[in-house]
Amino acid sequence: MRFVLGCGLAVALAVSAAAADDKKDTPVDGKKLLGKWEAKDLPGEGSMVIEFAKDGKVTATATFGGKTETKEGKYKLDGNKLTVSIKGEDKDHTATVTKLTDEALEVKGDDGGPSVTLKRVKAK
Repeated sequence: MRFVLGCGLAVALAVSAAAADDKKDTPVDGKKLLGKWEAKDLPGEGSMVIEFAKDGKVTATATFGGKTETKEGKYKLDGNKLTVSIKGEDKDHTATVTKLTDEALEVKGDDGGPSVTLKRVKAK
């Protein structure tokens, strides 16, 4: 299960959509990043919710194959570069935020990983 969550988190955080070169270094508004985001279009029937907190903490909860696991860590946003450090992992996950609105977060993994779109989870 740890492998599944790690892979899911890597896909979601080492993530998303490619941007035009002229937007490559455009800083994003970090306040818009705060809150819960749900990854869309994950392979299989998996799901993942990532929460970015005001204090630089991040929590990811993934469900794959009927099993749920939660991981915690820290994040840092520098311009449009997002770095996530998960407790117990030796390597940080880095991505470029290519789109950040009130409703959508798109990132592209700096390791050449696939693009992933996350949708804001509305408070109940």
